[in-house]
Amino acid sequence: MGVGYSSGFAEVGKGYALRRGRFRMPAEWEPHRGTWLTWPRKEGASFPGRFAQICETYRRLVDCLARCEPVFINVWDKAMERTARWRLGLADEIRRKVSFFHHPAYEPWCRDHGPTFVRNCQTGEEAVVDWDYNAWGNKYPPFDLDNEVPKRIAALRGMERLEPKMVLEGGAIDGNGQGLLLTTESCLLNPNRNPHLSRKEIEQRLFDYLGAEEILWLGEGLAGDDTDGHVDDLARFISADTVVIAVEADPSDTNYSALRDNRERLCAFNKGRRHPLRIVELPMPSPVVQEGIRLPASYANFYLANGLTIAPTFEDPNDKAALEILQSLMPKRKVVGLNSLDLIWGLGSFHCITQQEPLFARPAEAEIAEVASASA
Repeated sequence: MGVGYSSGFAEVGKGYALRRGRFRMPAEWEPHRGTWLTWPRKEGASFPGRFAQICETYRRLVDCLARCEPVFINVWDKAMERTARWRLGLADEIRRKVSFFHHPAYEPWCRDHGPTFVRNCQTGEEAVVDWDYNAWGNKYPPFDLDNEVPKRIAALRGMERLEPKMVLEGGAIDGNGQGLLLTTESCLLNPNRNPHLSRKEIEQRLFDYLGAEEILWLGEGLAGDDTDGHVDDLARFISADTVVIAVEADPSDTNYSALRDNRERLCAFNKGRRHPLRIVELPMPSPVVQEGIRLPASYANFYLANGLTIAPTFEDPNDKAALEILQSLMPKRKVVGLNSLDLIWGLGSFHCITQQEPLFARPAEAEIAEVASASA
């Protein structure tokens, strides 16, 4: 579809900016109230034959997260809660930071079926964007319970629930908190999501519900990615003006052309901009193949918690280089690498199973002033 980006200001003009900017999605590095997870089911489809290993991965993840922020875990019922508590086996001081909620879901990918938290910049109230969820294009039914998770969390928090009437997974978007949004054509424009919506209609919902002002469209995703190309495996903001992008050094690798094209799109976006993005390359691991299946392993699937970055590792020589790059870019954060070889068997990693709930510490008036300034 060609290199390009969309600007809400260019499309609809200044008069609409205040209405569109009524909601703002904070960047992932902004303060969190906590992190949401969904506990995996033994009988689930994501990790056949590896339930014990996945529980251990969750234990290591929760142990890291709970040292810097509260952790909220969706479970099916009391029985699953007991199992999760036993599997986690956390120390008392860590256990106090972990809460369980009976919000059943078939699969554990909370980034995709969980809520997107935003703030109403006119009233100061927090809200939940409840996107429709269809398990990445109806690939893994049933998913009706997963689709109910945002509604349950909105009710729990007493937040307004916004319904864009559009299929979107959280891993398909990444924002810098100041109006710039990254996504991919291969996912968001895929007819298995929203065949009734045009590209402009999809963009308009991103403007309306997330406070986006510009949308930077990347192209294709990784080989083996059943999400049709989630951007959280490809390119991520780590600050308002810095983006890391996965690159493949081997021209013979299946991912080489798609990742090169995405890099070129970022460079094209920068041309002529008064304040261009800083683009930092993140290496890819060697191909991760299990049971004859190429898996979508990427160091870009990291998660930013309060003062902490949790990055996937793959027992690969590039693990060290990737962690060093991330640490150099985020010197005030501790970068921790966690083994993701079992998690990637489910075709996702740590960003895919986490969803941040922001802590809106700044007065709403500051955000209102930002919106007004942008429209001036």
